[in-house]
Amino acid sequence: MASLQNAKNESHIPAELLIARVMQIHACICKLESLKPSKQVNSLFTHLVKLCTPPSSIDIKTLPQEVQEMRESLIVLCGRAEGLLELEFATFFAKTPQPLNNLNLFPYYGNYVKLANLEYRILDENGVVQPKKVAFVGSGPMPLTSIVMAKNHLKSTHFDNFDIDEAANDVARQIVSSDIEFEKRMKFVTCDIMQVKEKLGEYDCIFLAALVGMSKEDKVKIIKHIRKYMKDGGVLLVRSAKGARAFLYPVVEKHDLLDFELLSVFHPTNEVINSVVLVRKPLF
Repeated sequence: MASLQNAKNESHIPAELLIARVMQIHACICKLESLKPSKQVNSLFTHLVKLCTPPSSIDIKTLPQEVQEMRESLIVLCGRAEGLLELEFATFFAKTPQPLNNLNLFPYYGNYVKLANLEYRILDENGVVQPKKVAFVGSGPMPLTSIVMAKNHLKSTHFDNFDIDEAANDVARQIVSSDIEFEKRMKFVTCDIMQVKEKLGEYDCIFLAALVGMSKEDKVKIIKHIRKYMKDGGVLLVRSAKGARAFLYPVVEKHDLLDFELLSVFHPTNEVINSVVLVRKPLF
């Protein structure tokens, strides 16, 4: 396994070698007793992220079945580890006197700020200016996108954060409740988004987190469900991945969004891992 020092130069390694290294890391992760943050867990996932972040010509659709299956397993493992990392930090923040002032201690806080800046710019360029009501699907224990958006960009918008995990929502509520103004603008709803119907018609903009719908089939089902019930003319912002980053997150492609008007597709090349796809439900 390459050292973390070498990982910075791995944009130049051949696809076959990159895939072999990813498979090696996946095998190591599968042997872990727990995915909770620890020196070993953090080291493996840091290495994986550095390996997969540089621009890559890998097209996941062309990979052999064995690699496809490994990738599906790896995305699930990444999702679990990410959730546990967020929960640990969010639980710590919730116990501090001013949680919202400490969020920059989270290791990936800077990435969330950059992603929120990017998403706000894309929304603004496409005429979505200060939407009245926004839904974030898959907000987790530390709803950083909603918080950063509400604080820096959408300063009068109301956010409904949907997550399937009540424990995650409980911690998120504690973080936000430290600020009375924030608490007024931010709600947390525990449910499976597939059970939410007419309420989806209330939102001008809906964000779909990268790890909601980890398999292709589930992701497409969720997108179709949201489209059915969201308001005509409303926008859906979907997070995706490109190249080797698709070993970390599910990919959403244009043909998964045929019933929408495609407004923007952006693939970052910096440390922001997620691609951003913005679509609009047609008015008729």
